[in-house]
Amino acid sequence: MFQYVVIPLLIFCARVCDVSIGTVRLILLYRGRRILAPILGFFEVLIWLLAIRQIMANLSNPFVYIAFAGGFAMGNYVGIILEEKLAVGLEIIRIITKTEALELINSLTAEGYGTTSVDAHGSTGKVQIIFTIVPRRHHLRVIKIIKKFNPRAFYTVEDVKSASEGIFPLRSSMIRKSY
Repeated sequence: MFQYVVIPLLIFCARVCDVSIGTVRLILLYRGRRILAPILGFFEVLIWLLAIRQIMANLSNPFVYIAFAGGFAMGNYVGIILEEKLAVGLEIIRIITKTEALELINSLTAEGYGTTSVDAHGSTGKVQIIFTIVPRRHHLRVIKIIKKFNPRAFYTVEDVKSASEGIFPLRSSMIRKSY
């Protein structure tokens, strides 16, 4: 029972943990978090080594292989969910509208978001382009504001690796320094 149920279950859980940590580590590394990423990498490899040790000790047990592969698959899923919940980093939201955007700009500014607007000419005529850089965790809040003032506005959202000297709706100066 222990060899065919408990050990594979432990291997599965270990793989979920190490792959989830690895997914988050890679995303943090991409976003320039150079201190936290190596710490997570240490724990990722340590857990992986413990899982491999159990597989090597149970090579005749086919359930450990299934647990290892299943834990890898589930770890990818859990890592993606964790990363979405953490919402680390910044995004640029680019809004293109044919209608007057002063109310939208004022609303975004009132919420603490910095904006830059540019009058432009698109394929359908005169447009206004509004740029705002926001923390990822504020993404849906900003989209809700856009929809409130102009439900037909065209907008795009892109990751930003880094930004400086902007206006961000952050209350803590310690958090502000990380941007």
